[in-house]
Amino acid sequence: MPTGTPAPDSPSAGLRPGRPRPADETGTTALLVIVTAYLMVGIDSTVVNVALPDVQRDLGFTPTGLSWVLNTYTLAFGGLLLLGGRIGDIAGRRRTLTAGALLFAAASLLGGLATESSWLLAARALQGVGAALIAPSTLALITTGFPEGPRRHHALGVYSSMAGIGASVGLVLGGVLTSWASWRWSLLINVPIGIAVATALPRFVTETPRHAGRFDAVGALTGTAGTASLVYAFIRVSERGWSDTQAMLGFSTAAALLVGFLLVETRAEQPIMPLSLFADRNRAGGYAGVLLLPAGMFGAFYFLTLVSQQALGYSPLRTGFAFLPMTLVMFTTVRLVPRLLQRFGAKPVLLSGMSLIAVAGAWLWRLEPGDGYLAGLLGPLLVMGLGVGLSFLPLNATILAGVGAREAGSASGLLQTLQWLGGTLGLSVLVTVFGTATRHSRGSPSEILTEGSARAFGAGSLIALTALVLSAFVITSTARERGV
Repeated sequence: MPTGTPAPDSPSAGLRPGRPRPADETGTTALLVIVTAYLMVGIDSTVVNVALPDVQRDLGFTPTGLSWVLNTYTLAFGGLLLLGGRIGDIAGRRRTLTAGALLFAAASLLGGLATESSWLLAARALQGVGAALIAPSTLALITTGFPEGPRRHHALGVYSSMAGIGASVGLVLGGVLTSWASWRWSLLINVPIGIAVATALPRFVTETPRHAGRFDAVGALTGTAGTASLVYAFIRVSERGWSDTQAMLGFSTAAALLVGFLLVETRAEQPIMPLSLFADRNRAGGYAGVLLLPAGMFGAFYFLTLVSQQALGYSPLRTGFAFLPMTLVMFTTVRLVPRLLQRFGAKPVLLSGMSLIAVAGAWLWRLEPGDGYLAGLLGPLLVMGLGVGLSFLPLNATILAGVGAREAGSASGLLQTLQWLGGTLGLSVLVTVFGTATRHSRGSPSEILTEGSARAFGAGSLIALTALVLSAFVITSTARERGV
């Protein structure tokens, strides 16, 4: 290829003739713009958590129905991520990321103005649609813009830092905004961020080449509807028990739709979830891990927030700062992980992180009424921060190793689909465990809440342990051995 001519899948291939290339386009500035978009999504995944008690009082949610403020967002997000990744492949990833940022900002504005529960849930669903356009494009831009090796490790390290920090900072920010202003500002804060990202993207980030293709609308519909039915069934069980007719109907509908989804994907000319991505054993193991780990973690954040405010009597602001030690440990750990990957490879680092997450959940399983922050929560939070910091970058590196530019959107979309659907389904399962454990409990509200939450933490620990065992036996090589 002549000198100066970009390869078809190179970061500069999307430049229009005659357009000057911005300085540092594939370096720090472009990476900062890209990860800021994902930071907004990460913050929103938890910023509402601390505000949930205030939302419940203002808009009249039931205790179990309140989880739909989180589930509606993560369900739309996770269910449409594969489609979002495919849209980026076909329409251009920068263009898709810009549209997603603007839609996310508009939905956040609508949610901040909500006056009833249905209005807020609709806005949260629309936020999920915007996030589904943002997330796979950010990771795909990193995958295609940074070659495998130290440069990609660095970029993925920054990305993982922003993802973890966003979730943790969201808890602190939610507490500050709810205490000093209103829970509405936990949504409205996204508006200026989204507009700033949409403005900066065309200036600093190059558009990627488009790849001809069609959208797998049937696959997107059956996959999203099947997952929605499954989550709904778990929520019904948490409220009404396992004998509930609608819950059983939901499980049956989910099974039929998800089987139909797999059949559609095996026959589709251009599937939304290429099953060939599972052909690599290590990548399949990584996908299993990225599904199961958030399943326990999302529920832990949800119940820790409720315990802090309703059992310990913390204000939203104090609750946010209670999570700060975990945030600091997570941030410090993620910054060290690229060097650990170079020295040890992905598998040992990953298994260490998963083990710590399981330990944190088991520690919280022992939580009892009357335990304060220092005795009951601080230790598990520190261990969880260390475990999360060690886990997700190795998972991302294992999954994305060897993925070509043409498959980057699908691989990234599937990674994040499993991550967010795992969180949604995991929260639903833990809420079901909580509801089953507390339905006939006696005692003060704080005692009932603590007992039920401890059972949910135990279930989360078992899920993390399952992820650890699967990764240990399925993943056969480390990222270092595979040349990542």
